[in-house]
Amino acid sequence: MKTIRLKQGKERSLLRRHPWIFDGAVARGGGDPGETVRVESAEGDFLAWAAFSPTSRIRARAWSFDEAQRIDAPFFVAGCASAVRARARFDIQSDGLRLVHGESDGLPGLIVDRYGDTLVAQFLSCGAERWKNVIADALLAETGLTRLYERSDASSRQLEGLPAATGWLRGEGPTELTIREHGWRLTLDIASGHKTGFYLDQRDSRRVFAEHAQRLRFQRVLNCYCYTGGFTVAALSGGAAHVTSIDSSGPALARARENVALNGFDMSRAEFVEADVNKSLRAFIEQGRLFDAIVLDPPKFAPTAAHAERAARAYKDINRLAFKLLEPGGVLFTWSCSGGISADLFHKIVASAGVDADVDGYITQRLGGAPDHPMTLVFPEGEYLKGLVVVRK
Repeated sequence: MKTIRLKQGKERSLLRRHPWIFDGAVARGGGDPGETVRVESAEGDFLAWAAFSPTSRIRARAWSFDEAQRIDAPFFVAGCASAVRARARFDIQSDGLRLVHGESDGLPGLIVDRYGDTLVAQFLSCGAERWKNVIADALLAETGLTRLYERSDASSRQLEGLPAATGWLRGEGPTELTIREHGWRLTLDIASGHKTGFYLDQRDSRRVFAEHAQRLRFQRVLNCYCYTGGFTVAALSGGAAHVTSIDSSGPALARARENVALNGFDMSRAEFVEADVNKSLRAFIEQGRLFDAIVLDPPKFAPTAAHAERAARAYKDINRLAFKLLEPGGVLFTWSCSGGISADLFHKIVASAGVDADVDGYITQRLGGAPDHPMTLVFPEGEYLKGLVVVRK
């Protein structure tokens, strides 16, 4: 078994069971891409079994902190079974859910979503890639399904020195699917949609938004970065009189229209705008338009902490514009999905945006990812999605 030896003092995070080992912590040693290596402290004490990645800044990801553990096929069968069975403990009102959430489920670099009778997996690390076939078979055996589609085309694969890989790993069939969520029906394409095809992490937030629409009787809703219209459907289901949805993607807007129609809503209650969100917000301000509810669910502005300063300016700008468009008593649902932006920093960004817009508000709720996208005690990085519900004074 190959070994990597850490520099003096670099074992602290592993002693706290954090799974990442950065390149700057390694004194010597290595392995082939995805190979299991023994991780030792500077004194030679065992710390973990980890998957080695020769090109990534995260030079190794820990599989286990138990020296007696064997990293073999049964290990991954047990890991997949544990992750899948854990979802039975959560109240998930959908047949679209995340079954494996990477490090939070003890399987670094592996993302698996279920859409009805189809699994979609992302193998995003050298370790997950090395065990791909074992993992694919284990997932199908545990779920009793026969179809698994691969969407290993995220940019993080490049950091691991891995090429993009997409297509059917097991079985075959249509890539356009329809899922049920909170009584709604939503369509997606697992071959071309964002991530694995859909934003499952916002499932519970869509329900919360629908509840607000029903209770507060929204009249004019603005859904920014609407993608395929999940929050649009939520608003209409809650009784919102009219929803304006903006996205720069024509195909995404076309699917948003489909989702509104699929759920039987009057299309006159929905407007779809293919445009840049920032430019649209500025144009609405010039036109004097106001909304009693605004959704800001932008893409990832800061993939890492190194991009946080630039991303903070972008988040502040869109929130400042949204505050100017929000009528008194109106509600802003705003998020950051950037891992490089902490919940505390995001709060400060939104607060600063309010000051610049000369607006104050009550933070009535903090939102995060749905429970099938867990953050664990030892891996706080799992909390990538941060949201605030702000009622303008």
